[in-house]
This record gives sequence, C-alpha cells and structure tokens, in this order.
Amino acid sequence: MKKIDELKVAALAGGVGGAKLIVGLRNVLPEGQLTAIVNTGDDFEHFGLRICPDLDTVCYSLAGVADALHGWGVKDETWHVLDQLRQLEAPSWFALGDRDLALHLERTRLLAEGNRLTLVTKAICRKLEVSTAVLPMCDQVAPTLIRLKDGRVLGFQEYFVGERFEPLIDEIILPEASNLSMTTEVAEALRNADLIVICPSNPWVSIAPILNVPGVREQVSSKIIIAVSPIINGAALKGPAAKMFAELGIEASASNVLAHYGELVDGFVYDNQEDENLTITSSKGIILFKTNTIMKETHEKNNLAVDVLCLGLKLFNENN
Repeated sequence: MKKIDELKVAALAGGVGGAKLIVGLRNVLPEGQLTAIVNTGDDFEHFGLRICPDLDTVCYSLAGVADALHGWGVKDETWHVLDQLRQLEAPSWFALGDRDLALHLERTRLLAEGNRLTLVTKAICRKLEVSTAVLPMCDQVAPTLIRLKDGRVLGFQEYFVGERFEPLIDEIILPEASNLSMTTEVAEALRNADLIVICPSNPWVSIAPILNVPGVREQVSSKIIIAVSPIINGAALKGPAAKMFAELGIEASASNVLAHYGELVDGFVYDNQEDENLTITSSKGIILFKTNTIMKETHEKNNLAVDVLCLGLKLFNENN
C-alpha cells in the first residue's frame, strides 16, 4: 500500500488551468515525484522566435513569476519593445513583454545551436530555479491548426489571440502523428508514473495533442488516470473550450468532457457548483468525485491537488 507522498505523478497539461493544478501538485508532493508533460501544439514562430505559450505558462507559474491577473506572461512586466513595434506599425497582435521576450530569444538561440526542445526547456527551468521536471510533449514542431467556417486555416494562437477566438470553427486539425515521436524523457516519466493526472485544460487543443504523440496514449492507458474537468456549468473559466464544444456540435458540460475521455480515465473530478449529476456511459467503472476546482488562491490549488491525489491513491492501491 502506497501513501500519497510515495506516488510518482505525471501531469498532462496545457496553459493556465493546467499550470495552476501543477503548482498545487508541486506544493503537496515531495520533490522529484512530479513530472509535467506540456502541450506544444500552440507553439509558433513570431519575429523569427520560437514561442511556446503553454510551456512558458507552466514554467513561469512554477517559478512564482507568472502574471496572475492575465494568466499568461510575467508579473511586473514592461512593454517597451511592444510599444516600439506599434509605433513602427509592425505586427503587435501577440503581446510580448520585455522580460518574456528575453526568454524567447534565449530559447531560439539554444534551439539554433541544435539542442532539443526538451533540453532547452530543462535549461530554462534551471535558470528560473524550477526544480519540477517540465517536459514538452515532443521535440518536433507539432502545430495544432484550426479550420474556420469561413475556410481559413489558422494556427491556434492566431485564432485564440489574433482573432480573439471569435470566428466559428469547423475542425481542429492535429499534426500527422507519424511525423512525431515520444522523447525518451516522456517515455521514462510515463513508465515510472503510478498516477497520470489530466489537468483541467482544454480537451481538444491542450490534451488531445499530447495524446496524439505516438506511444503516449498507449503508455498512459496502462496507468491509473484521473482527469479534472475544465468546464463548470457549461462554461470554461479561461479560454475557448466551451465555445469549441458548441461549434463542434457538442454541449459544453462536464458530462461531455467525461464522455470525450471515455474509457481512458479511471477517475473524474468535477466542480461542486455543477447543477447536474454526471452520468457515465462507459462500461468501465469510472469513479466520480465532486469538489471545488476553481483555483484562484494557493490553498485552492493545494486542496484540489490533494483531492486528485487521494482519489488516485485509492484507485492505485485497489489495483496494485
């Protein structure tokens, strides 16, 4: 029988919501027990720089320097470069702060030297004094594309930030899986994990890209998996998840998040504000757990992490 502090945990995450739970997991687990595996489908090139929005949000959050007000970028940021870009009438739709820009410059420099994104991320975490292992889902460029009802195909950040996720979407296009490969670091983290946590990130554009990497779904499916719903009473706290559900012809609900993950998960955590009692259409004995999933304060991140770990521990000990 294991105890909570003996669990090795791999957390699959996107940006803001995922980063909050990862911080909570980091706070309650002993050092070395947590690995964050982060979506890079949002990554894109801007002014010749490699931008990794979800990786950066996770790293900044773990470093304690994230801008809590916006949910992205660095707190106490300055905007001299962006102001000058606007004066020059250069593209300014993606707001890069001065300190944030420094990270993108360094990442791009290290990648240009031939380093893998995994090792570059490790170096950045070390310089930010982040001891938690943070891994990109793969080292290849793996863009998630959004096909709009008007026929245009945009990168995710072009849709999310550039278009403010206003256009109607027709399809989410993941990269050809055969062009991607699971890194040895991700494979090791998944192999060693006792518990997989799917953070409250967008199932379509944050979690699906990770599971699309060859070998990842197969590895996690052999583990105890707890998923946390990003949808509360038909709405997403951050981002376009609820809007995407509706435009893809699916009602935005915790039940449909659960249906989306289906047989993959063993436990499902959803918010105690939900009006509905979830129904399980799966033949698998999925355990449901209702609790507070809104993480505005540190204690809320920690409490949700403990709830997730307790549910995961119960299922792990019952099956091992």
